[in-house]
Amino acid sequence: MTLTKQHLLLLLLPVFTACANAPQKTSLEQPVHVASVDEGTDRAHLEQIVESPKLDLPAVALTDRLLYEFLLGDIAAQRGRPELAAQAYLDLAKTTRDPRVARRAAQLTFEAHQYDQSVEAFKLWQQLEPSSPLAKQMLVSLLLSGGKLKEAQPHVVELLAADPQNIGRSFMNLYGLLARVPDKAAALDWLIEVAHPYPKVPEAHWALAQSASVANKHELALSEAHEAVTLRPDWDIAVVLEAQLMQRKDPEASAALLKNYLESHDDKKDVRLFYARMLLEQKKYVPAREEFGRLLQQRPGSPELAFAIAMISLQLGELDRAEQELRQALASKGKDKDDDTLNYYLGQLGEAKKDEVMALQHYRQIKGGEHLYASQLRVAYLLNKTGKLDEARKTLKSTKPKDDAQRVQLLMIESQFLREAKKYDESFKVLAQGLEKFPNEPELLYQSALIADKLNKPDVFEQLLRKLIKVDPNNAHPYNALGYSWLERNVRVAEAMELVEKAYKLAPDDIAIVDSMGWGYFRLGQYDKSISFLRRAYQANPDPEIAAHLGEALWMSGDQAGAQQVWSENSKANPKNEALQAVIKRFIP
Repeated sequence: MTLTKQHLLLLLLPVFTACANAPQKTSLEQPVHVASVDEGTDRAHLEQIVESPKLDLPAVALTDRLLYEFLLGDIAAQRGRPELAAQAYLDLAKTTRDPRVARRAAQLTFEAHQYDQSVEAFKLWQQLEPSSPLAKQMLVSLLLSGGKLKEAQPHVVELLAADPQNIGRSFMNLYGLLARVPDKAAALDWLIEVAHPYPKVPEAHWALAQSASVANKHELALSEAHEAVTLRPDWDIAVVLEAQLMQRKDPEASAALLKNYLESHDDKKDVRLFYARMLLEQKKYVPAREEFGRLLQQRPGSPELAFAIAMISLQLGELDRAEQELRQALASKGKDKDDDTLNYYLGQLGEAKKDEVMALQHYRQIKGGEHLYASQLRVAYLLNKTGKLDEARKTLKSTKPKDDAQRVQLLMIESQFLREAKKYDESFKVLAQGLEKFPNEPELLYQSALIADKLNKPDVFEQLLRKLIKVDPNNAHPYNALGYSWLERNVRVAEAMELVEKAYKLAPDDIAIVDSMGWGYFRLGQYDKSISFLRRAYQANPDPEIAAHLGEALWMSGDQAGAQQVWSENSKANPKNEALQAVIKRFIP
């Protein structure tokens, strides 16, 4: 039996039904977003793999083997076995030499993320249906995504020459494909050669400028971007690119370029936004605020723009103006207005102005959105700050976390509030309840241990820190906390020093650990080493406790004058620090 065109069409009809009416393109527009096989499947492109109305179809005998392969491929596709389906149709395409089967094989191999087989299938399809621009476009996409520049070049040259009316868009899309090529220098050299016949196409120069930039050829990039603007002065994309490239060496000239462009292109919002941000980066706050203001006139009620203007006013010390600008945005009726976001920013501004009443008022008006959780935390913080601990705790308990990380955070904050109020028993109880739900959470273990130490529960303190060390062996803090506690009590000094040294290896720049090292050498009677570590800690952080340690080490080493100088200087800055004053009185009654 001979497999005629009619027989084959009937057999493959279910395969092509879904895409039978999709139009074909003749430019490089479609492959812009086509990724390599292992980057994902773009269904929009695959659905355009269509049957051409006039194909030179082969006469193939329909053997039992062929029929089995067709059925195998279709059933595998229907049952979620894309690799099997792809291989079956690729074998069929090679056997039948039918372009419709090759087209289907190309689609299936692409969907199955099989790069090598997909390239083979698209090559076969392009060979069997040379009039199909889509076959060539998809093949180019695959070859470039795989870095096969030389192999792709003749196909690209042919596609560009075949569609001169869309040459500009083709070059922009071509850069999108080249962006995935790992060897940026090779991609640039390749594009220079491909673009050589098109010196008057601004998009070709734009693509070259982009490629040169990522290849670290800054001068070439700037030259090509300028040429693109020269050829097409109204093109905002090219103007922004030239400004970006100029900004590295001459920010003033870059800003001037954008300013001149906007004088005759007032409607280019994206360019104005880029210009406003550039002025902000250059700390030109007043002109930056003016540009953001123009954008806000075009987009009334935009919380992002209103907040940008308000924050600039805040930077300039104009707090009342910042508040006024945010309130105007809140009162406006712009379609982009987001009351929750604006209230959040007003709450933030209230805190910056140290107006807790204003901040609470706006935070409490937030009913949803991305700032709801953060605003509830700020309400709790402000209530606690003003002495309303019970209300703060109620706010935390009514806050709805979205995940375990936020659940742990709420417990930690409640425990912190209680600890600050010196309610250590309640603080420990909150953390203990948290550990029942999250027994291996490092922060809960660590904070619970610190509270246990406050409650004079050394066994519980050690047990919790030992568990934390098992849970998180590369965390320096539990080693330091356990070791330092023994050094303070002057017990198990050798073992304590081992723990502190372990912490120091993990975090050599942590000042608290540097202080522990110095205090450990003090307990061991090695005063020179002790003073070296303690001086380093004190220079980095003149904390009164470190001052107490350093002074004691200096005194014991025989340098009483040095000790008194450290204590005297630190006492002036921290006259009410009990730990420092206790050490001074012990040596100087």
